[in-house]
Amino acid sequence: MAARSPRGFGQYGGVARAVERVGERWALLIVRDLLVGARRYGDLKASLPRIPTNILADRLRELQESGVVRRVPTVRGGYELTPLGRELEPVVVALERWGWSVLGDPGDEERLGHEALAIALRSAFRPDAAADEPATEYVLHVGRASVAAGVDGRTLEVVPIGPDAVPTPRPPATTVGPSAAEVPLASVEFALELAELRDLIAGRTDAAGVPVLAGDRDGVARFARTFRIDPVEPPEDAFGAAAASVA
Repeated sequence: MAARSPRGFGQYGGVARAVERVGERWALLIVRDLLVGARRYGDLKASLPRIPTNILADRLRELQESGVVRRVPTVRGGYELTPLGRELEPVVVALERWGWSVLGDPGDEERLGHEALAIALRSAFRPDAAADEPATEYVLHVGRASVAAGVDGRTLEVVPIGPDAVPTPRPPATTVGPSAAEVPLASVEFALELAELRDLIAGRTDAAGVPVLAGDRDGVARFARTFRIDPVEPPEDAFGAAAASVA
C-alpha cells in the first residue's frame, strides 16, 4: 500500500484518494500514453514535449509509489501500467470524451501525439455502429501523428505507426467473409488537420470532402459513422444567465 500523501485532502473517499494518487499535473497524461503500451522515459518525454525532465521523473516515481506504474524488466528504462493503473482506462476515456466539448480551436503550438490520437479514437469508437460496417483498417495521419485503427465488428485495435512511433505489437492481419483467404480487409488512408479531425468526429463536416490518400473512397464516411463524439455545447448565453442569477 502506498504511503498517504502529506498533501492529502483530509478526505476519506474515493474521489479524494484517486486525485491524491493521479491528480498532479501531467500524471493522467502519462497514464494516457501508457494505456497505449509500455514506454521508455525518452518515449514519454517525446510525447509530452513541454514536461520538464525533473517533473517527468517525479511523476513516474509518484505513480510507482501509488501502485499505478511499474518498471518493465524486459525493456531498459521502460514503464508500464499495473493492473491497478489499467483500471484508469474508463476514467481517461471519459475525460477524453468530455474534453472534446471544450476543445475549441487548436493553439499555434498545440500538437497531437501518436498515443493521444490512439486514445481519442478509442474514446470515439461506437461499437454498435461498427457492427454493421465491413471490417476495415483506417490509416489516419493528423499532423505528425499517425495510427492504424483496425475495426472488425465491435472490436477495435489501434496502434501508432510511422518512423517516430514507438513499436507496438499488432494483431495478425484479418480477413472477412467465408473465404477468408480470398477476401482482404478493406482499408483507407487519409490525412486531417487538428481542427478537421475535431469537426469530422463531431459530425460537423462532410466526410465526402476529405481527400483519400489510398484505398476505399467510401472509407472516410464509414470512419465518420464508426468514430463519433457528440459534444455537449452550453448555450451561448449560459454564462450571462448565470451571472444575472447571482446578481
